[in-house]
Amino acid sequence: MLRTHSCGELRLEHVQTKVKLAGWVQRVRNKGGLIWVDLRDRYGVTQLIFEEGSTDKALLEKAAQLGREFVIQAEGIVIERTSKNDKIPTGSIEIKVDSLNVLNPAKVPPFIIEDETDGGDDLRMKYRYLDLRRGVVREKLQLRHRMMQETRKYMDAANFIEVETPVLIKSTPEGARDFVVPSRVNPGEFYALPQSPQTFKQLLMVSGFDRYFQIVKCFRDEDLRADRQPEFTQIDCEMSFVEQEDILSTFEGLTRHLFREVKGIELEEVQRMTFAEAMKFYGNDKPDLRFDMKFVELNELTQGKGFGIFDAAELVVGICAKGAAEYTRKQLDALTDWVKRPQIGAKGLVYVKYNADGSLKSTVDKFYSSEDLQSWADAFGAEPGDLMLVLSGDAKTVRKQLSELRLKMGEELGLRDRTVFKPLWVVDFPLFEWDEETQRYHAMHHPFTSPKKEDIALLESDPGAVRANAYDLVINGVEIGGGSIRIHDRPTQQLMFKHLGFSEEEAQKQFGFLMEAFEYGAPPHGGIAFGFDRLCAIFGGSDSIRDYIAFPKNNSGRDVMIDSPSTIAQDQLEELSIRVQLKK
Repeated sequence: MLRTHSCGELRLEHVQTKVKLAGWVQRVRNKGGLIWVDLRDRYGVTQLIFEEGSTDKALLEKAAQLGREFVIQAEGIVIERTSKNDKIPTGSIEIKVDSLNVLNPAKVPPFIIEDETDGGDDLRMKYRYLDLRRGVVREKLQLRHRMMQETRKYMDAANFIEVETPVLIKSTPEGARDFVVPSRVNPGEFYALPQSPQTFKQLLMVSGFDRYFQIVKCFRDEDLRADRQPEFTQIDCEMSFVEQEDILSTFEGLTRHLFREVKGIELEEVQRMTFAEAMKFYGNDKPDLRFDMKFVELNELTQGKGFGIFDAAELVVGICAKGAAEYTRKQLDALTDWVKRPQIGAKGLVYVKYNADGSLKSTVDKFYSSEDLQSWADAFGAEPGDLMLVLSGDAKTVRKQLSELRLKMGEELGLRDRTVFKPLWVVDFPLFEWDEETQRYHAMHHPFTSPKKEDIALLESDPGAVRANAYDLVINGVEIGGGSIRIHDRPTQQLMFKHLGFSEEEAQKQFGFLMEAFEYGAPPHGGIAFGFDRLCAIFGGSDSIRDYIAFPKNNSGRDVMIDSPSTIAQDQLEELSIRVQLKK
């Protein structure tokens, strides 16, 4: 071994021990006759000392030539530091070096490799292998590793078997766009990369593996953002002979286990909320429950008073921001401008200040009396010092707008504390959602989701009212996992395909193998898939999943480090029977 110890393990009890360390030069401090070198590896930093009089002159000169990120090996005696550094675990000792070997010199790196770096996102992505040397990035990947190990520990103890499923599969028309892979031996035909192992895990249930899981790579060709990557990781799970409650209990258990073992946190009760309640009170299906600020509907209190904007609205709805009545006119104008942005799309914002003296001040004073405004305040449960914010318009649109405003107010008022975790099960999702562009229903989750038995009769008369046996786990406003009880018989699956607009021929071509499998004794089954990268980001207190992935893509889906995607040679295209013709 080129080292006897890591750069993070030596302590005072090792004083006078002969050691050998290897790593990267973090920094060099040269005081002429005295040189300190901070040596770094994955485990920490240890200070090396070269001192005129006690260090060989040639060795001192060699140390003076070291640069940042040189890979070196140093041998010497552990001594106690006279000036200790309590900010690092090895800060009580240093190594008096008597032998130095440069294993590999290094060019000056394009950015400072420290927690506080001068490198921007694009530069660090290009040199990701250097960015990964920084402690803050390494810690995120260590967190990911720990969560992976604890997941496997919990699943194994619960009798789940880890099974790998294929990466080259069949393209399916539902969901996001597939990444496709041409087949050389089958010209003109293509594999797809899996968006999830959905059909395979259902087939494993048919096979009798009643508890399956996999920490698996998935691929979706969709528009990217902070919590999306074209390739991502799921904790994919399926169980047989279960009902919805069994799955919620099992994977609430996994969530509690991860928080306990990785964060040292005992979770409080995990709330339950129906999709309908989430939309009514929070305007989205993944509400952030770290703060209250529920929606209050005001149609009865606001309409018929001569204020045309409210009178013409399908919904008048608002939130109460506790303690925000001190907002200035400038702050309120900024909020109004914010909701008018194209990304939000509101036409305006009505506010009511409940002043400390008990008076009420509003932008619509000339339409509403003090008694009217007091009735609003009563509906909100507002108190002196609070600020009420009201939007109006089409019900679906205005709920979405107010949801964004609620989250902004939560951020501005410091209510979205990253050290607080509020998990929530959202249940009873609609089975279908209407797509205006295609003028037909699509599966809200996927085509294999079971409808609630009591709603099956509505499939013919009112498909939009059918509820699914589906559930999502939400933590702090982020969807962490989603799943459902599956359809497990051919007639129900055929009925589902029919209502999704599949012809019998299309359904047979795409999913005939699954429906046939259902005829050979498929057990009742269901499952869930956790977004593992998102879960890591939540645990690490981040908005972006990028730093929890060793080699992520940028927002254009590019790996700028290896310059991918890229063109391929003409002879490769010919082997694949492919001709490229770009649209102009």
